Order: sequence, then structure tokens, then C-alpha cells
Amino acid sequence: MNKIIKSSEIGKCFKSGDQILVGGFGLSGTPLTIIDELLKVDIHDLTIVSNNLGDEGQGLHKLFMQGKIKKAIGSFFTINKEAVIAWAKGELEIDLLPQGTLAEAIRCGGAGIGGFYTKTAVGTELSKGKEEREIDGERYIFEKAIKGDVAIIKAAKADKLGNLLYHTTARNFNPMMATAGKIVIAEVDEIVEVGDLDPEYIVTPHAYVDYVIQSNYSKVGRDYVESR
Repeated sequence: MNKIIKSSEIGKCFKSGDQILVGGFGLSGTPLTIIDELLKVDIHDLTIVSNNLGDEGQGLHKLFMQGKIKKAIGSFFTINKEAVIAWAKGELEIDLLPQGTLAEAIRCGGAGIGGFYTKTAVGTELSKGKEEREIDGERYIFEKAIKGDVAIIKAAKADKLGNLLYHTTARNFNPMMATAGKIVIAEVDEIVEVGDLDPEYIVTPHAYVDYVIQSNYSKVGRDYVESR
């Protein structure tokens, strides 16, 4: 099967009210081309699961400024000052999770595990309203697994079946999100023929990936610029 599609075709995968998993840490490993396409789709009330909400004028920041995001679940939102102001005004819901907790919750979602107990955040504001129990004399809180209606991820290279390789730290949340979305769309820098990838280096097997698109961005210094 050839899973390569044009970026303009992905709008059919989304609907209002979706929970969308978005890979990336800062802009590293962020599917910027897919996010640009979401700007053109008539959807709203989205829940975004991501480490952060983009940098100013880039990535998820643009989607937020369009008013399409109702709720954000993640770890680091303060770089998006508009999101912080909206939260303070009650215009944006935020579920704040430590990064390790966020990663494990997504991994559990992809593995069919309902949730897990962790010591992280016990006794803090982040534990309010969550189940607590004692295990071997220590306190833990329960965190539910996280899954998505759609996962949009970024990889360095894919073959036409959808097997994925990642580049260094751009790997971040992407591989686990690929397992936890009902629909998985991968944006990649390079597409090769089936058989060109060394199986020993494939991180995300093609069985997890529904669609692959060519990225429109290249990295220049610390910035990402449209290259097509």
C-alpha cells in the first residue's frame, strides 16, 4: 500500500471536537505542514495534547490564535503568552501534566492500558481531584491514559508503506503518539522506496501509520522556514 497523500487531502481526517495528539518539543519534531493545513479546515472546539502550544507565530500558536483550540493538555504552555492570558480569563481549559507523566499517559493509551500510578505531583495542586493510594508505604496518584482521535507527528524519513525514522531529539513524543491515535498522519522530510530503510533503524512500523505527507519546511539555524 502507498500511504503517500498530498497535504491538501488531510482535512477529511478531522472534525470539530476532536482530541488531537501533536508531536514535538518546542518546534523540534513538530508537524508544521499539517498544522498549516488545519488552519484551512473549518473545525473548532479542539482538544490539543502536546508538550506546548507552539512558538510565537509558528506551529500550534497559529492554530490557537485562530480560536480553534478549546482545551490543551501538556506540560509547557508559558511560551505562548496569549494562551496563558486566555486561561486566566477562563477562555482556555488547561490540564497541566509533568512531562514524564504526559509521555507515560500517551504510551499507556497506545498500549491499551487504562492508566497508571505515579509519585510525581503527589501533594501538589496537580494532584487535586485525582485518586490517591498508598503502595509499599508511599503515596501515589492515578493518571488516566491519553488517546487521540487523530495523531499528527513528524519524522525524518518514511518509505511508501509508512515505516518511520526520526532525527535525534525530534523523536521526542512522536513514536508514542503514533501508537495512540485512531488516525495517524506522519509529516516527513524525505520519502523513499519500500526496502530502502534498514529494518534495524525503523522506530515506528508502518502498521501504526495511516497517511504520510511531504513536509514543506526546512530548518535554518534555530528557525523553520517554508521550503516549498
